[in-house]
Amino acid sequence: MLQVARLAPSVLGEDATGLIREFIWKHHNKDGGFSDRDENSDLYYTSFAIDSLTALSEPLPETALKGFLSGKLAEVESLDFVHLCCLARCASALKDEKIPVEDLKPVWDGIEKYRTDDGGYNQAEKMATGSAYACFLAYGAYADHQLKVPDSDGIKTCLESLKQESGAWANDTFLPVANVPATAAAVTLCRNLQIPIPPETGPWILEKCYHKISGGILPFPEAPLPDLLSTAVALHALDGLQIDFGRRKDTMLDFIDSLWTNEGGFHGSWEDDDLDVEYTYYGLLALGHLAL
Repeated sequence: MLQVARLAPSVLGEDATGLIREFIWKHHNKDGGFSDRDENSDLYYTSFAIDSLTALSEPLPETALKGFLSGKLAEVESLDFVHLCCLARCASALKDEKIPVEDLKPVWDGIEKYRTDDGGYNQAEKMATGSAYACFLAYGAYADHQLKVPDSDGIKTCLESLKQESGAWANDTFLPVANVPATAAAVTLCRNLQIPIPPETGPWILEKCYHKISGGILPFPEAPLPDLLSTAVALHALDGLQIDFGRRKDTMLDFIDSLWTNEGGFHGSWEDDDLDVEYTYYGLLALGHLAL
């Protein structure tokens, strides 16, 4: 994802890239973390800020970041699944101020508490079945540190239970509805774990979820509006599947442009009034794919 996101400035141009760079830095707090929409430092938003700065070839504030991450590591028992995975990802970005892998053992131990009976992972503890999103985050938390996820066969079993007849994936068994974010997560996992991907998957994303009026991607076929997250991860999945979306690049670029402001950030959708570093990263990812 980062390799592709680095191509975004070639589409944005120098002025817009500079505005985005300034927008990200405005969210850097004194404690070393990056802020959420309430201006509080948060591991989740910090992970997106790090990825955005990396995509823009901007040096990371490693000393400040290490201080922030070390503080979160000291209170690791209080972190939920998503924030544990984000802590692992943020730590992997440090090059000169590395946190030793052995010091991150409490993070791996914490992640494994969210293992499910079917072999997957869930954002909630002690669940019988996993989710595509949680499996994606857990796999990434290990892979970012060049570690193998424990019991990858369990993840395969979980993903198989979430696969739908359409060739897409539902996120979990509680709401077995095929959707783009879950499908994109599953595609990435399948590619990394060498799981066959149905031939219907790519066409389902591009034909069933493409919003012809706006040029964006709907989170699921019946959704009223497309959003930036779904568009970005759909493009990433389609690229991984080697599905050509060239004839729709112009309309997709128009959709992404409609979500950008000269404040330097991206809105998540037309109904989203706020800006944050998460959707700004998704904007960079989507533009990077459309630059290819």
